[in-house]
Amino acid sequence: MRPRLRLKTKLVLAISGMVMALVVAFSSIYVLQIVRQRVQDTYENGDFVAHQIFSMARQVLEVDLSSTQVDTSNPKSVREATEEILQTDTGLNDLMQSIVGYSRPIYDAAIADPEGRALLHTDPTVALKGNPLPPRESFRVVRDGSFRQQLAMVYGPPKVYEISVPIERDGAPFGSVRVGISTIFLKSELRPQLNHALALSGIAILVTFILAAGLSNLALRPLVMIGRRLDLMAGPAASEAEPEAAHGDEVGLVTTKINRLGRQMRDVKEVFTALKDNLDQIMANLQDGLILFTRDSKAILVSAAVENFLGITRDHMLGHNVDEFFLPNTQLGKVVLESFESHTPVDQREIEGESGRRILMSLDFIEEGGERIGALLTLRDAESVRRIENEIELSHRLAAIGRLASGVGHEVKNPINAIVVHLELLRQKLQQADPTTRRHMDVIGSEIHRLDRVVQMLVDFTRPVELRLVELDVRKLADDVAQLASPDASRHGVRIERQLPAEPLLVRADSDLLKQAILNVVLNGVQSMPEGGALSIRTWKEDDEITIEVRDQGGGIPDEIRDKIYNLYFTTKKTGTGIGLAMTYKVMQLHHGSVDFESVDGGGTTFRLRLPSLAATNDVQRELAAKRP
Repeated sequence: MRPRLRLKTKLVLAISGMVMALVVAFSSIYVLQIVRQRVQDTYENGDFVAHQIFSMARQVLEVDLSSTQVDTSNPKSVREATEEILQTDTGLNDLMQSIVGYSRPIYDAAIADPEGRALLHTDPTVALKGNPLPPRESFRVVRDGSFRQQLAMVYGPPKVYEISVPIERDGAPFGSVRVGISTIFLKSELRPQLNHALALSGIAILVTFILAAGLSNLALRPLVMIGRRLDLMAGPAASEAEPEAAHGDEVGLVTTKINRLGRQMRDVKEVFTALKDNLDQIMANLQDGLILFTRDSKAILVSAAVENFLGITRDHMLGHNVDEFFLPNTQLGKVVLESFESHTPVDQREIEGESGRRILMSLDFIEEGGERIGALLTLRDAESVRRIENEIELSHRLAAIGRLASGVGHEVKNPINAIVVHLELLRQKLQQADPTTRRHMDVIGSEIHRLDRVVQMLVDFTRPVELRLVELDVRKLADDVAQLASPDASRHGVRIERQLPAEPLLVRADSDLLKQAILNVVLNGVQSMPEGGALSIRTWKEDDEITIEVRDQGGGIPDEIRDKIYNLYFTTKKTGTGIGLAMTYKVMQLHHGSVDFESVDGGGTTFRLRLPSLAATNDVQRELAAKRP
């Protein structure tokens, strides 16, 4: 088993390594700036010298040879004469010698011909022999090179680089000025500065080791106390440390205890989060308003529906006392505050809210062991409760009527068929009957057929319906209904307006039944406008519900018959059957939807048919499938 490093050693190494990295980084930047600046200065100095020699050489080369004995028509003679002038020009030679003497980094200077032979050189022996100059690497490589290449130049073997400037005469290449740069002088200038920087870096690192050792002693001192505090927080189980951690350092022990606390907190947090999510979902979906109070009458749980009942946001209720958001000058507030003061529960009672809305409220006190630990206030919409009760009563009534109608329909169907047969036999026997008798027989036959139609409609309404559910777009369904109702609407002088959104409104429904249900409402609206007008069909999606709204400009539905419009065979039209709206109500129930209306006497009626969206239907099916064993 490899020996473990002590925590103190780790801290010393970590702090020293960090400081070392900083020192190396800053030292590298400092050295880089020094080296680059000195190399740049050397290059600029050498380039300046090369251009000085170039300027003077160009002046010398501009001499007029026509006044001399040189054959100017012979290029070779002209070049030899020019080279001789360069070599014998005192000013140019003195300049080159002085440059080499006074500029330390400059190793030598020369003027070479295109073939690289020395025409003029600071070393006279090289120029006299006309030897080719040795090839040298351009000093640009050092100037533009990387930091590593420049350091290699400083600490590597001595080397001579070159700065070159081309010379032309009469537009043609004549040669070049070449200035040699020696790294010996650069090394002598840069090495002391670099060594000084390295020495400072070493001293900084050494001081860092000493400071790190002292800091590690100070940092480790509180760890034992922290471990004891963690044991108190974790409980009795914290004293049983893991075997591996028990032989470790202080941080290992503290880490083990923190991990144990973390696991405990995560477990508690997961349970709390799951409970909170479930509770929030339940409270958000509740139609009733619920407020849970603590023993000191502070609200700790408020459902979303409470805002609709009280007109106060949940933030103004949560954590506040009951008398802070229930006022004694309101009927509801007075009842609630008196109940809290007397510690008397309130059975379900109907109270009028501030906005005139009727509310069913109840208040129960929660006790444990005879001690009050809280209270629960429940608020319900009285109108919604009555509407649900009415719908349930209507459903029971329709079911009872359906069972009765089904039995009556089957019982009446057979006598009708017998009457029709005997009527036809009677007609055959009375072929020579007088017109009056024949007219009475025709009336009897017509009424029997009408009675048969009514009975058939009754049987069809009460017969169990097998839904053919498909995915369909409510917009397309509404458009089809508008086209079907258009001929009847035109006869009544009614124009049908459609307000359909751009996005699809998908539901899972029986297309034929749903179309018939909407068509019944539309035709009723058309027939309620004998003097014409506009009937609008509008569809939209809100949350997980699709709404189909049909609004007419008819005379409205009188108050005294609004509770009866869904009753089977109830109608106010002379030629009506009383089955249309009853069928619509039944179809919406079969699709887990609802239908309601708003009507103003003389101001029109608005019907709203609501269906669960396709996404909501799929979610319900998945939940049911998950619950199946």
